[in-house]
Amino acid sequence: MRSYVIDSPKAAARVVALTMLADGHVSQAELDVLQRHGGCEQLGLEPDDLQDVLLALCEDLLHGRTLSWADTCCADLLSVVRLLNEVADPVLRERVLALCRSVAEADNRVCDKEAQVLTHAVEQWGLQAHMLAAPSSQSSA
Repeated sequence: MRSYVIDSPKAAARVVALTMLADGHVSQAELDVLQRHGGCEQLGLEPDDLQDVLLALCEDLLHGRTLSWADTCCADLLSVVRLLNEVADPVLRERVLALCRSVAEADNRVCDKEAQVLTHAVEQWGLQAHMLAAPSSQSSA
């Protein structure tokens, strides 16, 4: 899996992209939520950059290991830890987590794999209190 500079816009966007891909597809509702919350602007990306990050993550996931149809978009725990380690700034972590949460809730249902990404981020980044602070629809992170 490729690496990005720590706290770079692409490193932060990749964590959001992982959440978007966790349920097996990127939905229009997820893209709409990101646009409503100014996700690209919050991460310091141009809109086309997000598409590039999504594509690169898909390539990395497909080349990283032998996948079955059921785990096409799943990253192993070590890879998730590595991706999360590339976001170190506490403020950026909160911003990324809020966007991930909004994306996961975009279709009014958080699937198990989306919940796993959120759980790993919350635990690794120590943001348990942040998850309980306010519903993502009220968060403007």
